This record gives sequence, structure tokens and C-alpha cells, in this order.
Amino acid sequence: MKGNSGKLVIALAGNPNSGKTTLFNALTGSTQRVGNWPGVTVEKKSGVMRLGERSAEVVDLPGIYSLSSHSDDERVARDYLLSGEADAVINIVDASNLERNLFLTLNLLEMKVPVYIVLNMTDLAAKRGFVIDPAVLSRRLGVPVTAMSATKAADIVSFRKDLESSVDVLAGSPFKVPYPETVENILSVWGARLGDVSTDLGVDRRWLALKLLEQDSFYSDKVIRLGVFSDTYLSSGMDMVIGKETDSPDAVIAAAKYACIRDLVDSSRTGSVRNAAAATTSAKIDRVVLNRYLGIPVFLAVMYLMFAFVINIGGAFIDFFDILFGAVFVDGFGAALESAGAPQWLVSLLAGGIGAGIQTVATFVPIMFAMFLALSLLEDSGYMARAAFVMDRALRSIGLPGKAFIPMIVGFGCTVPAIMATRTLENKRDRYITVFMAPFMSCGARLPVYALFGVAFFGRMSGLIVMSVYLAGIILAVVTGLILKNTLFRGEPAPFIMELPPYHVPRFGSVLHHVWMRLRGFIVRAGKVIILVVALLGVLNSVGTDGSFGNEDSPESVLSALGKTITPVFGPMGIDRENWPATVGMFTGLFAKEAVVGTLNGLYGQIASRNAPEEGEADETEEAWSFAGEVGAAFMSIPEAFVGLGDTLRDPLGLSVVSGDEDETAESIEADPGLFTVMRGFFNNDKHAAYAYMLFILIYFPCVAALGALIREIGPLFGWVSVTYLTVLAWITATLYYQITVGHELVWIVTPFVLFGMLIGAFALLRRAVQPES
Repeated sequence: MKGNSGKLVIALAGNPNSGKTTLFNALTGSTQRVGNWPGVTVEKKSGVMRLGERSAEVVDLPGIYSLSSHSDDERVARDYLLSGEADAVINIVDASNLERNLFLTLNLLEMKVPVYIVLNMTDLAAKRGFVIDPAVLSRRLGVPVTAMSATKAADIVSFRKDLESSVDVLAGSPFKVPYPETVENILSVWGARLGDVSTDLGVDRRWLALKLLEQDSFYSDKVIRLGVFSDTYLSSGMDMVIGKETDSPDAVIAAAKYACIRDLVDSSRTGSVRNAAAATTSAKIDRVVLNRYLGIPVFLAVMYLMFAFVINIGGAFIDFFDILFGAVFVDGFGAALESAGAPQWLVSLLAGGIGAGIQTVATFVPIMFAMFLALSLLEDSGYMARAAFVMDRALRSIGLPGKAFIPMIVGFGCTVPAIMATRTLENKRDRYITVFMAPFMSCGARLPVYALFGVAFFGRMSGLIVMSVYLAGIILAVVTGLILKNTLFRGEPAPFIMELPPYHVPRFGSVLHHVWMRLRGFIVRAGKVIILVVALLGVLNSVGTDGSFGNEDSPESVLSALGKTITPVFGPMGIDRENWPATVGMFTGLFAKEAVVGTLNGLYGQIASRNAPEEGEADETEEAWSFAGEVGAAFMSIPEAFVGLGDTLRDPLGLSVVSGDEDETAESIEADPGLFTVMRGFFNNDKHAAYAYMLFILIYFPCVAALGALIREIGPLFGWVSVTYLTVLAWITATLYYQITVGHELVWIVTPFVLFGMLIGAFALLRRAVQPES
């Protein structure tokens, strides 16, 4: 047997939490590849396993409960199985929850695909007091059945041998689910008329008739278009079932399947189920975790610990990666190019552009690793499902499931892992809305900008001012969710059907493997966009208007010239033409939002020094760059980052930098103490203009790393729609605030409302063209 590609192809299919991914990891090891299924953002994982002297490609299908077409996961799995690409399907069944898992098994058998059933978690079933006889199931179902535990190496070795000897003789099962007589008669009559169509579609005729009776719109539309059946004829068959069975055909079919499943379980299971739900450890924990009064406090505590771990433990290694990769790919590479006689433009492009892009990607590695590790631990332990249950009611008001709360929390640390965390949402509509909302959660990189402006213009009130900016982001996120719910992503949220798996001690190897696969996907996919954009911005920031290079953060760079050109656009929000450095800061903020502070510090400082009388040359001399010194500094940054860990755990958002004291704040954000005075001059001592600027920084185009994550998760079209919406909304919000408080120009009060209406209209129009399926 060989698939269309000429290689043996095996698909893994099973319910969520059945151990399917554990088995996939055990079979394929480090050979895995991660991508997306065509046309959707459902993750596709495949790898290679050895079967004796040959290799086989293993495709890990999404975890599903049935093969209906109600979700992307179900459509992807069904379409792949019907494509004929897989030579065999390994159906992983949780032996401790046999009744629920066998529903998918019957779906697979009715499709007549070659199936090999794996009874997983037999050890857990034994602890509950019963044993499943695989021989009985195999005899009843007409396919091979083996019992194992995917976490045990010996069971994996034995399974490989069994699969090697049987994979070439696997075939569709003759097993039939016994349906009521009315249903069987319709299946017989319809099946006879569907022979040619089923052959053309590559499906079994009885299974196709069953899908038509279940009102599967995909196949109903096909047979109606082909003229095989009319809509009236199909309806008459359904009415016949309803009249005889007093229920809808799909309900009658499901009831028959579950009756068949009960018979299969009764004949293959020995022993009685011990440890009723009320007495299990999981149930005892759930009495606290899911308690109507304690559930939310426990959830918030878990989220706080996750947030603190991601931002403070993961963040402790950011400087290490930043300094080390900067020494290798920027400074070191640049020095090597210069010593080789490379022209300055090439040095700027390769070291200052591409090298800086690699450095930017590297700085996200520790925080992404920490985030993926935290999420994997929550998922593997079983708590993630409980978190979704606890928060579901609160988030339903804006059309999102409870699980969407987790990316929002992560967003207060960094937008990139927040966007990537939306992968835990199964429904595409929910995922898209959450991705659009995540950038409004003010990330830690923006805080130095808030601290700078807060202390410079609001003094001891700066703490309250910064908190108001965070609150504004939350409000705008909710508003955005409501808008999207009723325009671009209109529709009902996915029905809340959540399995609460038993709690498990996370398996260390499985967790690390999962983390690595997710991290590798971020580096490879989002990294491409990040490097490209950072390289472009780096070159624009380096090249001067006279064609020279080395003009970073100076008035002579092309980026500064561009900022001067478009500054009038920001006039309605309080930025004068002379305050063009504030506009340039917005551009460099695309690298990372904390870069705004460095840009303003450099540009304001240079302008101020040019306008100030000369006081002689400074005595300071720049220390010579040393590669060894930079590597040493990188390693020294790790213990230094952990020194203040206790303080950061008490203040995970880092709001302590907003002290109200200019000297202390300048030291915290690494800015010149004189910057505050110069800034006040450029902003004309206008607090409202400063606050409008803070609002713009909060909302506008996220950093390039976030852009890369956006494009990876929701595609180029919706990724650019998202950043365009954010930037336009930032201008609307900042302008409206400034004009209401200070400007009082009617045209600039009306214009934001007109633009906002146009945004909503654009969403409604775009929905008609490219509405993502739920």
C-alpha cells in the first residue's frame, strides 16, 4: 500500500485528550513538521516513523468527536480521509471513556477507510476497575484492535511490530450500524441511486446516503447540482423518518449509533466501574476550581502565576539573547564586513538590517518559550478546560468563549505570545476576534513610553495616568469585540461543549516536545516577516538624505525626513510641525515599542545640543567594542535579571518605574535626565497633547514581531486589515481626545466620527467578500 505520493501514509484520528498527540510524538520523534491545512489556520502536523526496513509518513489529524462539518477541525479531518491520501487510519481510543470515543470509530468504519484501533490509556481504565478485551472488539468490528499505553516505551515498540505486520492488509470493515427499519430502507433505496455519484466522489454509497439523511449541506448541494436528487426528494425522505420515528433523522441516527456502542462496550468490558465521579481526585479538585465563588479567584491566581512566569522568568533571558545575538549578527558581523573592506551600504543592509532582524527574533525566543511552556503545562494538566469553563459566561457578552481570556492576560506582557496563544481556540471566528483584540492589551514594551510621558507631564499623578491608559486599552478591546461580532465576524459564538478531562501530572518529555514544535513554528514563519520589516526600517534609519550611511536616530536619516513629511497628519492630535521627532518615534516603535524612548532621547538630545551654545568638547571617550566583552555581558545579564525577581513578582506589570521622580524614571528607562525638559518644550507643555500621544502609542500598528504573528495566525489579508484598523483607530481616539479637551475645532471633532463609521462600513463590506467560516 502506498499513498498518492508513493510513500506509505498513515493518519492518526481520535478525540481530544485521547492521547493521540502523545502517540504521534512517540512514533515520529524529531522528524515532525508543522504547518497549516490548506485554506484554514488549523495546525497540520506530520512526521516520519520507521516500520521495519521502510518509513511511513504519519499525519496527526485534529482532535475531533465526529466527522460532521460543523467546524474547521471536522472538515479538515473528513476531507483528508476522503482524499485517499492515507493508506491507513490509526484510531486512538481512550479506553477509560470508551462510550464517547467509539462514536468517532463508527464514523470511520462507515466511511470504509482502512482502520487500526488503538485502545490507549488502558492503565487508567484498570485503575477505574475495568478491562477492555481488544479481541472481542476486533471480532465485532472487523478491524485490528490493540491495547496499550502511549506513555510506555515497551508498548510503543510492541505496537510498531503489530502495525508493521498488519498495515499492508488493512481494508474497510464490513461492520454496519443497525439503524431503525425506516432508516435502513431509505439508505438502501438512496444507496442504489448513488452508485455512480459515490464512485465519482470517492466515497461509500451507504455512507453518502447517510450524510444526505443527516442533512449534510456539502453533499446535499452536490447531489442536487448533479441532478441525482431534488431538494423535495431529500426532504420527503427526512419527513418519512420524522413521521415514523418522531424525531429528526440526525437524532435517530445518533441514537442508533449510541445503542450500538453500548452493546459493543457491554460485550467487551469486564469488571465494574469503581471510583464514581464524586469520589475521584479530579472531582475533588473541581469542587474548588469550578466553585461559583472560588472559581474566578483561583483562575485569576493561576493567570497571575502564568503571567509572572512568562514575563519575569522568560523575560530574564531577553537581555542575554539581545546582547549575544547583537554581538554576533550586528556588531560582530558588521565589524567583520568592515575589516573585509565591504562598502558602508552593504554593512548597513546585512548587519544593521538583516542582522538586526535576526537579533529581534532572538529576543522573543525566551518569552515565547516561557509562554508555550506555561500553556502546555496548563493544557497537559487538564486545567485549561476548567479555565475556559469559568470565564465563558463573562466573555459570551462580546461573543467569545472563556478560553479567549488567556491570550488577553498574556497580552499585558507581550502581544506576540498573546496572538500565538489564540491557537488554543478551536473556532476560527473566535480566534480571529481574539487576535484583533489582543493588541489592545498594553504590552510591557509600551510602559517605558508611558513612564517617560507620565513623569514629564503629570508628575506625582503619573501612576494614575498610566493606569488610565491601560484601562482605555481594555475598553477599546471590548468595543472592538462588539464591533467585529456584529460586522466582519458576525455570527453566534461556538456552542460551549467542553470535555473536562481528568487532571494529569504533565509529562515532561511530551510538554517540551510540544513547546519546541510551537517555538520552531514561530521562529520559521513569523521570523521571516520580522527580519524583512526590521531590515527595511533599519536601512531607512541608517541611510541619510544625502546617500550617506550611519545616520541612526539622527535628523539626517531618510526615516527622519519621512517623519517630517507626514507630521502634519498628526497635527489634530496636538503634534506641531516642529515636533517631528515624535512622529519618527512612531516609526521606530515598529521595531519594538520601547524603541520610541531611545529615538526621542536621541533626536531631542541632538536638536537641543545643536541649539545650545558650545561648552567645549566632552571629556568622555567611547569605549572600544569587544566581542568577548559583549559575550561576557550577555551571560552576566542573566544573574542580574534574577536579582530583583522578588520585586518583579510583586509588580508584574512593572508600574514601579512610574515613580513621579524624573531622575529615578530616567534611570529606569535608560534616558537622559534632561530629556523631560526638552520634551515639554517640543509639546508646548501641553499635557493633553502628551496624553493623546500616549493613547496613539497604546493603539497603533504593533511591532513587527506582532505583525509577523498576526500574518501567521490569520493570514496576510486579515493581518493587514487588523494593523490598518489599529492605526486608524489610534488616530481617531487621540484626535478626538485632544480636540474635545483642548482643540475644540468642529471639523476635527466630526472627522473622527466619520472615519469610525467608515471603518464599520468597511468591515461590513469585507465580510460579504471574505467571511471566515466558523
